[in-house]
Amino acid sequence: MIGKLQGIVDYIGDGFIIVMVGGVGYRVYTPEIVTLGATVALWIETIVREDSMRLFGFLSMATQNLFNQLTTVSGVGPKVAMAILGTIKAQTLMTAIATGDAKTIATAPGVGKKMAEKIIVELKSRMGGATFDIGAADGGVLPDLLAALESLGYRRMDIVDVAQRLVADNPGADVAKLVPMALKSISSK
Repeated sequence: MIGKLQGIVDYIGDGFIIVMVGGVGYRVYTPEIVTLGATVALWIETIVREDSMRLFGFLSMATQNLFNQLTTVSGVGPKVAMAILGTIKAQTLMTAIATGDAKTIATAPGVGKKMAEKIIVELKSRMGGATFDIGAADGGVLPDLLAALESLGYRRMDIVDVAQRLVADNPGADVAKLVPMALKSISSK
C-alpha cells in the first residue's frame, strides 16, 4: 500500500486534490488546505472496498492516526471522518473528545448530537495517552467559557480555538476573567 506521497498539487476538487508524482496523478481525499502548484508531502491511508480504492492524505501522521481512530467508531466511515477533520482542527477535536464536548464535535456536517456522544464514549479512553493543549484540570473552565460566549451569540465553531488558547495561556483564571479576554481576542480578528 501507499504510505506517503510527495508531489505537486495539480488540481483542487471538492474534498480531493490531484497530486502529480513522477508523471502519475493520484486522487487524494484530504481535509487539508493546500495551494495549487505547491509541493506537498502527505501521509496516505488507503481504503479498499469492493467497488473502489481511495487514498486519504494528511499533512501529519497525528492527523492520520486521528482519522483511523474516528473510522473505528461504529457509524463513522471515511466520509464522516473527513467531514469532522475538515471542520474541526485535530487538536481541538482531541480536546473535545477528552473533555466530553459533544457540541464542538456536532458542528461537523453529518454529525449530530448522538453521533458526537458516541465518538466521545468510544474514543475517550483511547485518547487518554494523547497530549492536549489544556490539562484535564482545566476541563471545568473551558466548557463554562464556551457556554458564556455562546450565550453572547457566538457560534461554537468560531470560538473553540480562542477559548482553548486562553484557558491554556491563563491557568487558574476563572470564567469572569476569561470572558473579557476572549471578547477582546475575537474582536481583534
